[in-house]
Amino acid sequence: MKPLIYLKDIRKIYQLGGEALHVLKGINLEIEQGSFTSIMGQSGSGKSTLMNIIGMLDTPTSGDYHFKDVVVSGLDDDQQSMIRRTHIWFIFQTYNLVPRLSALKQIMLPLVYRGISEWERYERAEKALIKVWLGEKMNNLPTELSGGQQQRVAIARALVTEPDLILWDEPTGALDSKTGQEVMELISQLHEEGKTILLITHDADVNAYAKNQIHIKDWLIIS
Repeated sequence: MKPLIYLKDIRKIYQLGGEALHVLKGINLEIEQGSFTSIMGQSGSGKSTLMNIIGMLDTPTSGDYHFKDVVVSGLDDDQQSMIRRTHIWFIFQTYNLVPRLSALKQIMLPLVYRGISEWERYERAEKALIKVWLGEKMNNLPTELSGGQQQRVAIARALVTEPDLILWDEPTGALDSKTGQEVMELISQLHEEGKTILLITHDADVNAYAKNQIHIKDWLIIS
């Protein structure tokens, strides 16, 4: 079976003041459908750049990237954007919640752009909130939710879009240890249900939850 993600000799170079800054120095990586993978490294190691390239928010300077058998490097910006909207979902540290929308409406929002009827949007959003233990908070605004609850709203929003890949940026970075553990247990449950998860972290405890662990240092995968 072919991998969901295939990277070969991915390099990223930025030009700063006439000097070349190498951020990735030849990354080779395969990620299977249904896997749970972590990319661990310290700040500045290149892990965020790698995740942005996988998520098609950034483009490599050179190398081959295949997503679901599609050669990403051969696509223009609009084509990459279409794949990203249809197949990939990001969960950032800031959660990107809309301040004036309730938890329920936060989750319904991405379904609007997919032409899904209002009733089905409501039904799918309600089920997703119950799945992440927030059924009683569906009418709450982000300011009325704790950090962990906001994270779970972001998770529910990912679930309703049914992406092929969920990309997570430091899933417990802004949470206390107890809440962070609860979130990681939820992420593990999603993986057991068949979701493909790729997260980046500098936390060894978070890294331990992943079935496939990748360590990146000085812009290279070292293990």
